Amino acid sequence: MRILKANWYPPENEELMRLFGAKVDFDIDATPTSPDYRLARERSAAADALINCSATLPVPADLDDFAKVKIVVREGVGYDNLDLEGWGARGIPVCNVPDYGTTEVADHAIALMLALTRGTETYDRLLNSDPANGWSFSRAPLVRRLRGATFGVVGLGRIGLAAARRAAAFDMRVVFYDPHLSNGVELATGYERVHSLRELMSISDVLSVHAPLSAETQGFIDAEAFAAAKPGLILINTARGPIVNLDDLTEALRDGRVAGAGLDVLPKEPADRSHPLIAAWGAREPWIDERLVLSPHAAFYSPASMKDMQRKAVECILAYLNEGRLTNCVNRQFLTTPLGKAS
Repeated sequence: MRILKANWYPPENEELMRLFGAKVDFDIDATPTSPDYRLARERSAAADALINCSATLPVPADLDDFAKVKIVVREGVGYDNLDLEGWGARGIPVCNVPDYGTTEVADHAIALMLALTRGTETYDRLLNSDPANGWSFSRAPLVRRLRGATFGVVGLGRIGLAAARRAAAFDMRVVFYDPHLSNGVELATGYERVHSLRELMSISDVLSVHAPLSAETQGFIDAEAFAAAKPGLILINTARGPIVNLDDLTEALRDGRVAGAGLDVLPKEPADRSHPLIAAWGAREPWIDERLVLSPHAAFYSPASMKDMQRKAVECILAYLNEGRLTNCVNRQFLTTPLGKAS
């Protein structure tokens, strides 16, 4: 069996080779590709399965390039960079790996919240630049008590629920908005439920985004949402950058409706220094200084999560090709032929 791993990034997982080396011939595309890239025909034509390692770069559903491919796996949670309909039209299931970094992303969301509400980023910078004059507890602008504050969750899926549990451990009131969950989830979790983003924005002291990127959620957190925000809101986004309209967030930060933001993801990655918010943050302009914390789409990462992600992607392929067992399929609605054991 030949698996092509496209948009690969180091470090290489030796455990992956040890676990599957006897069963799988890995063809690793060692250089991240550009959106209009077409894999070398002789390599892609030989692949029985395809793994896209990148969260942003696509691989086209090109019949000539992938004549033998029977399954495509996005090595990660988000799959908005895969042509679900195009692969489905060929009868090829697209799957993801939804569970490899659940705890890491939830931890990271809380870490971004704490960096702002406990001032850790500010204190470290001030002490580093001037240990004597920086020795001040009052210089971090967003420090506040978390006990009793409202932690709003957009999307109470695996990661949203994990983040909510962590916030509850800080004695925060947890409220969520997720129109795709059936009635009774609030009873099972003990968390409060609201039925509009506007209502959630109006009561949240901290809003943490955990929704997938889709046509429904693209630009979902926008000027209208920020207009409804409770004054002093802190926004955390560890989901996908385009869910938050960065221009509208900039204005909400400028006028003070939003007190601060912790962003692990951005609409354009790496961070675009030409954008007014990123430029102001980089220049430490007074209006944004200490109110914005960025990290480089790293919420998913730990050495353990990387190994899990890579292993689970291969396990998904083997289960389908060897057993006909399909897991975590994300394009069932587009498949034109019934799913059975792969031939």
